[in-house]
Amino acid sequence: MESQESKPSKILDEIESLKAEKKEIEARISFLEYQLRESSIADQTPCNGICPSISTVTSNLSKHGLPSDAIYRYSRHLLLPCFGVQGQSNLLKSSMLVVGAGGLGSPALLYLAACGVGRIGIIDHDVVELNNMHRQVIHTEAYIGKSKVESAAAACHSINSTIEIVEYREALRTSNALEIFSKYDIIIDATDNVPSRYMINDCCAVLKKPLVSGAALGLEGQLTVYNYKGGPCYRCLFPAPPPMTACQRCSDSGVLGVVPGVIGTLQALEAIKIASNFGEPLSGRMLIFDALSGRVRVVKIRGQSPQCEACGEKSAFTPEKFREFDYELFTQSSLSTAPLKLNLIPADSRISCKEYSEKVANEEAHILIDVRPAHHFDIISLPDSLNIPLSSLESRLPEISAALKEEETRKGVSDASLYTVCRRGNDSQRAVHLLHKLGFTSAKDIVGGLTSWAKEVDPNFPAY
Repeated sequence: MESQESKPSKILDEIESLKAEKKEIEARISFLEYQLRESSIADQTPCNGICPSISTVTSNLSKHGLPSDAIYRYSRHLLLPCFGVQGQSNLLKSSMLVVGAGGLGSPALLYLAACGVGRIGIIDHDVVELNNMHRQVIHTEAYIGKSKVESAAAACHSINSTIEIVEYREALRTSNALEIFSKYDIIIDATDNVPSRYMINDCCAVLKKPLVSGAALGLEGQLTVYNYKGGPCYRCLFPAPPPMTACQRCSDSGVLGVVPGVIGTLQALEAIKIASNFGEPLSGRMLIFDALSGRVRVVKIRGQSPQCEACGEKSAFTPEKFREFDYELFTQSSLSTAPLKLNLIPADSRISCKEYSEKVANEEAHILIDVRPAHHFDIISLPDSLNIPLSSLESRLPEISAALKEEETRKGVSDASLYTVCRRGNDSQRAVHLLHKLGFTSAKDIVGGLTSWAKEVDPNFPAY
């Protein structure tokens, strides 16, 4: 017999499923109603001497090709003297590919769909998660666990059922990038890792496609347009990739939700300017946004480099070379969105979360050093752990020695163990490596850190 506890959960799951179905049905109804309205206009017969004939109306509309429904939908665009009918017509004929349906891609996609870009491609292999909600505003809780592309496409269609949305529920790779990119006029890079930036840039350079590139991290963001009318590409500015230690992601360093919202919206603006031939795109210039001060600066950047491997005068970067290029090797970082997992110390210098939990249960003499930054420690920590961030570990060695002696005295032993822990098991290895060099040769780290603790030991332990 079904337990009372599982019944509410199943009901909630069914409610969320029905909500998602409702959303898709409403989008389809909206599209069919639009088609019906258009068919009704085409089928109207001429008025008898009271109003202009239908042929006159058709003739007037044919000057710009905008049907009456589109005139009403985009009327605020049409009222702008500098944008007007021509700008909107250009938008409706344009096609854009957004690479990434996350923090940057969410606002960009919403505005591109709303503004009437004729065909929008969305490529992303990831699924919607709860920790996306604070910044990836295109997704809703009903789509948690489902494809981001599916979620984003549904949201775009619910805003504008008259445009075409093309879904690519796959990872972007050198094996598929050329084929996909070749189908679009403008490419929008809404990714957050270095190998993807080089790959997207090089593909655009080979195909001679303008690239709208944005980035957001912490409280800062930046935006520029590459490969546009003789302007520089990403490789012109950064012919060699930055060191891996300088590359940060939102999942590691955090980001204020509104920051990618600002940058993603501006990416949509730049793409619209290019497609509609309206205004001056940010080619050869970079916009820098500081959320803390509310300051926006636009600075001039280096022009196109004649020696650039991707777009220079003597560039030999062919489609064949692009397909064979190893971007992970070139940047020394992964294309995968999965967290980095290091193996810096031997296995006998590490213990699993379950092994550590058994030592705690057996009340074995030990101290646990949490090497995360203090603001991470404030989020959640294991009981009785001592917070000494990795950056200050060496200067606080006397504190570690004192804690070990105190534990040995308390337990009446002479060999208390020393363990380190961090969020995912990377910095804890770095800590053990340093501690070994400084004389604490028995120190061990906890494999997988607090993330593994939540999965393997305590499912109620908050993950972040």
